Amino acid sequence: MDTILMKPVNAFLSFFLLALTLGLPMTAHAEVEIPIMDLVDVQGIRENQLVGYGLVVGLAGQGDRNQVKFTSQSITNMLRQFGVQIDDSMNPKLRNVASVSVTASVDPMAGPGQALDVVVSSIGDAKSLRGGTLLLTPLRGIDGEVYAIAQGSVVVGGLSAEGKSGSKVEVNTPTAGRIPNGAILEREIETDFNERDEITLNLRKPSFTTAKNIVREINSTFGPNVAVAINKARVDMRAPMDTQQRVIMMSMLEEMSVVEGRKPARIVFNSRTGTVVIGKNVKVGEAAVSHGNLTVRISESEQVSQPNAFSDGETKVVNQSKIDVNEEQAQMVIWPPGTELNTIVSAVNSLGATPTDLMSILQALNEAGALNAELVVI
Repeated sequence: MDTILMKPVNAFLSFFLLALTLGLPMTAHAEVEIPIMDLVDVQGIRENQLVGYGLVVGLAGQGDRNQVKFTSQSITNMLRQFGVQIDDSMNPKLRNVASVSVTASVDPMAGPGQALDVVVSSIGDAKSLRGGTLLLTPLRGIDGEVYAIAQGSVVVGGLSAEGKSGSKVEVNTPTAGRIPNGAILEREIETDFNERDEITLNLRKPSFTTAKNIVREINSTFGPNVAVAINKARVDMRAPMDTQQRVIMMSMLEEMSVVEGRKPARIVFNSRTGTVVIGKNVKVGEAAVSHGNLTVRISESEQVSQPNAFSDGETKVVNQSKIDVNEEQAQMVIWPPGTELNTIVSAVNSLGATPTDLMSILQALNEAGALNAELVVI
């Protein structure tokens, strides 16, 4: 009995030593752990968007034209607030003012007085916002309430130049810019994070394995039954109501790492740019692939048909067509079952296939049932 058991062990040890000596690759791979907070979003802790309508002044003739009526109306209303009386029939011709949209994002749990970066974009037909200044603009949330006030000089990364002949040179986008720290948060956006009995973790990439690993790591640290996996996209975790203890718990959660579950095998096609991205887990079944191009070339020429002397015939122009059909000789490549990414790429490159050809080959493999990946077209 001992002899029968020892033979496989000795064979395995011999193979292991031989692999170490010759540098043969081993099948075992170290699994990389990823921080939990890089895999999940905490419900109740998120950014909030703000938007507003404002005016940018000081544009040196690059502002909205007369056909943009709401710009002149906004200037009229603003001047009236400062005590300047303007007749309704008067149409101020403004060239240095542009109507803009102002947007900003508020970090989670940001408090009053914190500075925000804002993005300013032209609404009308202004040619450029370079050198302009945004006037005091209220920024509102989805509920219509004002949460921040924006104002400042607009920083534009693009430029535009136009000659009298109509020739024009434009670099990047001169009708959009930013104001670093250009807004001040006036009100805190309320969240119920501290009032909840449980903390909900939403997985960014839903996976049953990832959810299981997160629950196991949390329970091994804080105790049994603290975390429960609701489904492959959500994990609920019981948390103390004391805010200080809750902060400590979240701090400990930020330091935990788990092994992410298997990622789905996908192939992404971008038909606009011709880009093909093949995921690491993509494999194909046994298949033979042959790919070639068929070229049909048609050339047209004209010849003059001249009748014989003293005949009553007429001189005419005769069209002649020449058709040439050329089919490139294609090579056939056989892929064994379980072929991985590097073999697929090498085989396709050996066929001399372009990205468009690669799309056709992979789609044909999918139709033949030899591809275990999901095809995504964007």
